[in-house]
Amino acid sequence: MRIHFIAIGGAVMHNMAIALKLKGYKVSGSDDEIFDPAKTNLAKHGILPEEYGWHPEKITADLDAVILGMHAKAGNLELDKAVELGLKIYSFPEYLYEQSKNKTRVVIAGSHGKTTITSMVMHVLNYFDKNFDYLVGAKIEGFDVMVKLTEAPIIVIEGDEYLTSALDLRPKFLHYKPTIALISGIAWDHINVFPTWEGYKKQFELLIGDIGKNGSLVYCSDDAVLNKIVKFCEDSEMTPTNILAYSTPAFVIKDGKTVLKPTGNKEIPLHIFGKHNLMNLEGARLVCEQLGISGHDFFEAVKSFKGAARRLEKIAENGNTIIYKDFAHAPSKLKATVEAVKSQYPERKLVALMELHTYSSLSKQFLSHYNESLKPADVPVVFFSKHALELKKLPPISIEDVKEGFGQKHLNVFTDADKLEHFLKSQDYQNTNLLLMSSGNFGGIDLTGLTNEIINKATTTFFL
Repeated sequence: MRIHFIAIGGAVMHNMAIALKLKGYKVSGSDDEIFDPAKTNLAKHGILPEEYGWHPEKITADLDAVILGMHAKAGNLELDKAVELGLKIYSFPEYLYEQSKNKTRVVIAGSHGKTTITSMVMHVLNYFDKNFDYLVGAKIEGFDVMVKLTEAPIIVIEGDEYLTSALDLRPKFLHYKPTIALISGIAWDHINVFPTWEGYKKQFELLIGDIGKNGSLVYCSDDAVLNKIVKFCEDSEMTPTNILAYSTPAFVIKDGKTVLKPTGNKEIPLHIFGKHNLMNLEGARLVCEQLGISGHDFFEAVKSFKGAARRLEKIAENGNTIIYKDFAHAPSKLKATVEAVKSQYPERKLVALMELHTYSSLSKQFLSHYNESLKPADVPVVFFSKHALELKKLPPISIEDVKEGFGQKHLNVFTDADKLEHFLKSQDYQNTNLLLMSSGNFGGIDLTGLTNEIINKATTTFFL
């Protein structure tokens, strides 16, 4: 098979290209710019384009398929050539389905927790040496790549609700036709492509309708909105026969460690923590149960699960301070993450920094959704870049807009990265944790240098 990727440098696109190369396909690709880690990964596997740009001469009649990335727009020279030649053109979700239509397809969806739950299921299956394929949106310990495509009978897919491509405005997860689907919860996000709450919720109704009567739906019953959607789909006979609800399992916190207390089982000490992660774990358990993994075996495996990259990821610590990094940016994710760290270490002061970086978070009309989301933090901090607003062609927002949206008059708000860095370094980190939350990079701050300085300063002060 000869496959060409238009916009090969994307996070998922380059991983899919590598997966197909490892499967024995002949893979080529193009992009107008490629950054690390994609650049290094593609070079390692011998499929980094020799030069950047779009080259229609790469599109030839002997290609079996052309895969179109989100970055490729209408009018792309290579895309036009592929249309002219009548080649099969797929978005990556469409092609993923082509590769998995004869497999058991597990799709993990929801406004939050997708990556973590997908990672948990992958970890458990891997623990028991199960043969499976996968697509996940983060680097997972024990897995070299983010996409694997083989002849395995099962595929586990992180089901994103964002648009498929510039030419296909449906959510990615509507291409996967799940055998087993999990929905973790629903909270309005991506307002640039789903401008109404009703329109956003509708996508999850459509996903449920795609499962089919013989499939399974696993959902979080702690989510009131999701409960209503599932009930609506049941009344409309859109749901599968097998519906499994989950909620927060019993747990305790002992000496800074979260311990599960499953009925009829011994206590299970965990590396992860936070009520939202425990709900994620319970959802993953039910999915694994559908795949033939018993509850006893599941609990044995998850004891060694340490989480996905940038999901409450511990990046530095000493006996006095812990620094976490998290991908949280939507209101529900932000609130759950801050509450998790404060609940795990109630005796410690918490400095919590969040960057407004996405289209939704930088929208003045959306800011009110963040109301009191940073309330558990002792020192709440928000950063946004005026340059990010310009790049996204959004109307300006002010520091006062942010304070009003978050509902906290004493919120520390910065638009200058240097001033933000100085503020963070000036804090007293005795018996204090720092939580860094963003899908961006805090205006280019050197996080490694910052965290090292904070940890070294706190250690020195502690021993003095």
